[in-house]
Amino acid sequence: MSLTMTLVVCFICSILITPVVKKLAFRLGATDRPNSRKVHEKIMPRMGGLVIYISFMLGLFITQPDSKYHAAIMIGSVIIVLTGILDDIFELSAKVKLINQLAAAFIVVIWGGVQVNFINLPFGGGELQFGWFSIPVTILWIVGVTNAINLIDGLDGLAAGVSSIALISLSGMAIIMGDVYVMTMGFILLASTLGFLLFNFYPAKIFMGDTGALFLGYMISVLSLLGFKNVTFISFIIPIIILGVPMTDTIFAIVRRLVKKAPLSKPDKSHLHHCLLNLGFTHRQTVLMIYMISAMFGLAALIFTLTTMWGSLLILAIILISIELIVESVGLVDKNYRPLLNLIRGRKYVKEKTQP
Repeated sequence: MSLTMTLVVCFICSILITPVVKKLAFRLGATDRPNSRKVHEKIMPRMGGLVIYISFMLGLFITQPDSKYHAAIMIGSVIIVLTGILDDIFELSAKVKLINQLAAAFIVVIWGGVQVNFINLPFGGGELQFGWFSIPVTILWIVGVTNAINLIDGLDGLAAGVSSIALISLSGMAIIMGDVYVMTMGFILLASTLGFLLFNFYPAKIFMGDTGALFLGYMISVLSLLGFKNVTFISFIIPIIILGVPMTDTIFAIVRRLVKKAPLSKPDKSHLHHCLLNLGFTHRQTVLMIYMISAMFGLAALIFTLTTMWGSLLILAIILISIELIVESVGLVDKNYRPLLNLIRGRKYVKEKTQP
């Protein structure tokens, strides 16, 4: 069967089994109850990520993708999905979830051999060898991205949509780089996610839960590693740009909690989607706006690969300034944190005062 037909099968499978998993979630008690931190107002079934996983595994059964890393990645995915299912039913502690994520990452890195061993430096040639440090760096990336996707799963269709956009970008890059394995895995996961998104977009009929958020985060983290490890410093930035929304939201969530001296694991209502809602945007508008930002990051990553080194550095500078402006405008760190905006307004004010 061709890859195109396989993607159609995964998409249809995802649509067909979502109602089944929805009933199963209610039966197992895998439900999400409203509280002061959540946006929804009624009990919702979660564990919808099981739909994505089953459809994805069907696609792999049909295509039989070949890679020396495949077995380790699949075993790690089983650990992640089981962790998500148990959390959706019983609500595991943050410590237990982290231990299981580390276990999955260790399997991929130690047994599978997926490691960022070195980076070719952009100026003056040479390589930056990570040596033994490559192991913690790679594990940190897998666990970090896994949790970053989980953190943005706060609105209907948000995590599934942002993950889909990231998968389109990663798969597109894989085509350019001739990486058949990453391309195949990425597109199969994309088709499986899009079928589920029909039920998960606002107003959602089912949540993906940690089963879906952790699984998507894990797979995206690993696929991005396979596509861009042991490359130039500039190319190493590409997956970070592609994952711009979840990475930025996670980094500033950490900064926000450090500033407020709150535990890093303590949830709050100050994530990007919360901030946009507080500014008066509707649920649907907020999700579509974040989709647009994610797509812009993906486009920037594509342009990043096609331009010169100096062009890449210019794009990177523009991206960083844009992120800072967005962060300050929506109050992602704190409503009073806006140094760049104050600088711009201050100069504008001085200019107006000096004009005759």
